[in-house]
Amino acid sequence: MARALSIQRSIIPAVDRDRHLERLRARRDHYQRANCRFWVFEQASLAGAFLEFIEASDAATLAAAHAAAPESPLDADRIYVEVELT
Repeated sequence: MARALSIQRSIIPAVDRDRHLERLRARRDHYQRANCRFWVFEQASLAGAFLEFIEASDAATLAAAHAAAPESPLDADRIYVEVELT
C-alpha cells in the first residue's frame, strides 16, 4: 500500500505562538503513538504561518489516528495517498 499524508495550515498570532507550540508537541506525541510521522514547518517570511504534515504507512492508519486525536484536523477526511511514478 502507498503512504498516506494529511496537511494542515494555520496562522497563529504572535501572542498565541508559545501555546500553539505546546499543542503541536502534544499532536506530535499523539501521532507518533499512532504509528504516524509528524512534521511542522513555519513560513520563513511570515512568523506564525505553520504547515503540519502527518504521514502514515496507509490511509487506514492515518484516518484512525485522526479519529482518535484530541484535536482533530480541520479537514480530517482529506487524505492524500502516494502516487507511484514508475
